[in-house]
Amino acid sequence: MRALVKTAPAPGLELRDVPEPLPGPGEVAVRVLRTGLCGTDLHLYDWDAWAASVVTTPMIIGHEFYGEVAAVADDVTAVRVGQRVSGEGHLVCGACRNCRAGRRHLCINTVGIGVNRDGAFADMLVMPAGNLWVQPDDLDPDLGALFDPFGNATHTALSFPIAGEDVVVTGAGPIGVMATAITRHVGARFVVVTDVSDVRLELAKAAGADLAINATTTTLREAMGRLGMREGFDIGLEMSGAPSAVSDMLGTMNHGGRVAMLGLPHGDYAIDWGRVITHMLTIKGIYGREMYDTWYAMSAMLQTSSSLRSALGSVITHRFTPDRFAEAFEVVRSGRCGKVLIDWS
Repeated sequence: MRALVKTAPAPGLELRDVPEPLPGPGEVAVRVLRTGLCGTDLHLYDWDAWAASVVTTPMIIGHEFYGEVAAVADDVTAVRVGQRVSGEGHLVCGACRNCRAGRRHLCINTVGIGVNRDGAFADMLVMPAGNLWVQPDDLDPDLGALFDPFGNATHTALSFPIAGEDVVVTGAGPIGVMATAITRHVGARFVVVTDVSDVRLELAKAAGADLAINATTTTLREAMGRLGMREGFDIGLEMSGAPSAVSDMLGTMNHGGRVAMLGLPHGDYAIDWGRVITHMLTIKGIYGREMYDTWYAMSAMLQTSSSLRSALGSVITHRFTPDRFAEAFEVVRSGRCGKVLIDWS
């Protein structure tokens, strides 16, 4: 089968022919139809310090996927051959305190597909049956490939009640745009999105933002004035990892405002803790998806809203075949894109 392999501890990937994996006890083999490129994959491609600290080569990378069940182990009964599936890429131990308490997304022994074990950038993927999410037969395969990042957006956006609230989203990457679509679907009053890329701000507008502003030319205070807001934002969704964006957000939060932070920064930065304390702000870190409440919420929202399905699909801007993987990574690196998919079918 074809697979994108990190063959050595150095920049780059190779498209190679490798043996098809076979499912072991409790596992399922999935024929991959679509995969999505993530910032994590770019780190692995470029082989930065983080990648070197977590990956042992050779490794098939990739963790966002949609496919069809091709084979199941004898002891697997919950999934059957022919079903279409997406997958939760965090494999948990089941034995630590959080796992035993039902908080599996907080497992301290998490193993990630495409990082710690062979992943989805291949014609075939093997993973535990319990990590697969069976999709409706009529789901667009492109949407099925988004369920991992869509889950990050859902986990972040639904961390606090947002119906009727004024929401600011900092960072209009694919996850930020998906979070924008969710806040509109759930019923936020005003949704303001900031970024420094006009290309991505246009995607945010298409997803339902009331205002999508370039942070280099327009301030959040000015955005509030345009919308007639007098008291500040109730909810902040931080998707950028940019210190300046965090500062701007905290500076415009209403008293008692709540902030969910998903964007990973490149290093430490200062926070105005005086404002956090005196304005009684709540800051919550977000990682991955809640297993598996987030998955239920994603499926339910998509099943009940054609407009949300359309908004989610609008995030996809580029599609490539596996032999053009290098071009796909360059598009992601440019930042002038939404979600980039690879079609393995």
